Amino acid sequence: MRRSVPVAAIAAITSAGLLLAGCSGGKGSSNGSTEANAATKGIVNASDEKGGTVTYAISDAPESFDPGNTYYAFLYNFSRLYARPLTTFKPAPGPKGNELVPDLAEAMGKPSDGGRTWTYKIRKGVKFEDGTPVTARDVKYAVERSNFARDVLSLGPNYFQQFLQDNEGGYQGPYKDEGKDEGKGKDEGKSRDGLKSIETPDERTIRFHLKRPFAEFDYLVSAPQTAPVPQAKDKGADYTRSVVSTGSYKFESYQEGKKLVLVRNPQWSNDELRKQLPEKIVLNMKVAQSTIDKDLRSGSTLVDLAGRGVEAQTQAELLTDPTERAHTDNALGQRLVYTAINTKVKPFDNIECRKAVQYAIDKKAVQTARGGPPRGEVASTVLPSDIAGYQKYDLYPQKYKGDELDLTEAKKHWAACGAGKVTTTILARNDNQEEVDAATSIIDSLKKIGITVKPQQYPTGKYFSDYAGVPEFNKKNNVGLMMMQWGADFPTGYGYLQQILHGKAISKSGNANLSELDDPKINQLLDSAIANTDQAAREKAYAEIDKEAMKQAVIVPLAYFKVLNYRSPKATNLVSSSAWSGQYDYLNIGVKK
Repeated sequence: MRRSVPVAAIAAITSAGLLLAGCSGGKGSSNGSTEANAATKGIVNASDEKGGTVTYAISDAPESFDPGNTYYAFLYNFSRLYARPLTTFKPAPGPKGNELVPDLAEAMGKPSDGGRTWTYKIRKGVKFEDGTPVTARDVKYAVERSNFARDVLSLGPNYFQQFLQDNEGGYQGPYKDEGKDEGKGKDEGKSRDGLKSIETPDERTIRFHLKRPFAEFDYLVSAPQTAPVPQAKDKGADYTRSVVSTGSYKFESYQEGKKLVLVRNPQWSNDELRKQLPEKIVLNMKVAQSTIDKDLRSGSTLVDLAGRGVEAQTQAELLTDPTERAHTDNALGQRLVYTAINTKVKPFDNIECRKAVQYAIDKKAVQTARGGPPRGEVASTVLPSDIAGYQKYDLYPQKYKGDELDLTEAKKHWAACGAGKVTTTILARNDNQEEVDAATSIIDSLKKIGITVKPQQYPTGKYFSDYAGVPEFNKKNNVGLMMMQWGADFPTGYGYLQQILHGKAISKSGNANLSELDDPKINQLLDSAIANTDQAAREKAYAEIDKEAMKQAVIVPLAYFKVLNYRSPKATNLVSSSAWSGQYDYLNIGVKK
């Protein structure tokens, strides 16, 4: 059932949201300032105080805690507590959080061969939680398993698979028998050499050989897929239950779908980024969002792991109370809320049908359904407004007659489409109420031009692995539309666009190119842009790619995502970072005793 926000509450939200956006707030705080948006400008409650328990909660259960088998921004953020990628983002407020720094690597990569080869040195003295030294081979193995064993680990992106030089073709990851006799044991059947395009000439050196130049490769290796994995302790899809830590914390216990407990890792060392403050970190799963909101305000929970922001009713309460509003952060998140149109399901294989949908969806109504302007301004582009390369334009401008959307253009394109009255399915996540409400609004809009849309809802934890991200499922179930929020893998146009627009990003499961777009021009523009060492030229190309994608009408931009987070007064070192889609940076959160 759709849960609507009362009109009076929307008006209050809108008014308070404008007040919130207008708070100047000085320079933020490092000593406990209570003002709106303080964590977007500085570190709130900065502290080195040790001890206590930091409690997180999430409304669903994540698909996986395996750093090589996840694709949610909140897990990229959270996994750094127990898994160190080669590079990462410096804990800092707002856009300053986009600064890339070495993590497991002792320095940024050294490019050679015109950007086709990248070399990194592993820091000295880094160990796994059992005291075993981390080597370059552990990083190589991590990349091989996460990018090439797609039949086992399908949830993460496949950048390395696309860009590494061919290994005589057909490499399927370390779990496959590489031409050896059938029937051998688990360890005997594994490849010992792996990809030739990743070299490890000594214990601390790893070298990546690419098919073509990749100017932003330092950003790519910030993905948790480069966090080392000891091959002897890898359990494939079950590695999520007992990840071997290189971070400041390690797994103490894991109850699937219920609770994860992390404790300090005594082997953690040689790290300028992490502080290892709380004694324990507890994540409670499958907690109702309304309960999370209540617990955040009471202090029994310090962080909403998903970082999607409070519910609409809580938002209204917070923004209409000046005292409560002072504990909120309303940040852009390098993210777009949109509806993906499936080009492989009729009648949306016809561009005229897709254009009709672009004009027919009432974006202002969707904005209201999602909670008003504090949840983001109405969007018209694929690139979010806070990603370099963004250019403001609108190929499908919407006109209103009073409060009613003018459907003239929508009906014209629907007539040209020639589909008549049709029925299709829209997917949304059942534990994301604002997404469900947005989908309900879209259903109402499309009914007016002859499209009957049936909703289907699925949990966040399985949305990409089993449903929206599985092309075969969408084909069998007549899924023409899918609700989507997409954040940049890294803060550049390529880091945002590639996985949702490039044909080679399409995968059988865990797919993010929900429209299944495989346009040669867009593919070529993306490939040539990332090879260009001129940043300004790359950003110009990203703007062009954005427009080409909108010409194909495969994505209906709904909102430039903003999140309204409640900032717990009991938490220390809270900083809202653009790198993590407006979430708090999870690396050093502590608790006041």
